[in-house]
Amino acid sequence: MYKKQLTAEKIICLIALIVSVAVFVYSLGIMTDLYDALYSTMRNANDLTKTDVPGSIVYYNMQEFNQYFLKGSIIQVLLALFLRITNTHVRRKYYIGNYVATAAYAVYAAAFAFWCHGYIEIFKQQFLKVDFAALKEHAEMWNTYYTESTFWFDIHYLIFGISICSVILLVWNAVWKTQLMKEEKALLSTGREAKA
Repeated sequence: MYKKQLTAEKIICLIALIVSVAVFVYSLGIMTDLYDALYSTMRNANDLTKTDVPGSIVYYNMQEFNQYFLKGSIIQVLLALFLRITNTHVRRKYYIGNYVATAAYAVYAAAFAFWCHGYIEIFKQQFLKVDFAALKEHAEMWNTYYTESTFWFDIHYLIFGISICSVILLVWNAVWKTQLMKEEKALLSTGREAKA
């Protein structure tokens, strides 16, 4: 009974945890290229208008967002772990804690993905306004890193796309589980065994 559903549930909860860890790792890496390429262009951290490369202020503009992004990704990992703590991945029947864990992860992960997407797109547009000719000249003069790549901005489509998929799968699984529980209750009331 419930074998297919329980197998799917274990996989879905594992996917949620892996995706949450990927979001956390992404939050650590998103500023890598910006730091390497733009940090040294700012001549005075107390006066951000003094820069060798117009537009390099995007590095400083992203600092507050990146702090919230890191903290938010840790919360998502904890919510994915909460699915496992409440045994959502192995329970034959759901209890209130399982529904709470599922709803908390689903709502948070979806909202967090859309929030991050909005800000990352804003900062990508700011990055594209960097004077890349001046940046290249600065990099050659000071032997620093140079890039025009938007990889760290663009990869969020993949990371958060998978995150949204994990939310959809988790909600679908909860609906499937609830339906099986109703069917089992109805069958038990007639003296028969439910089959998944």
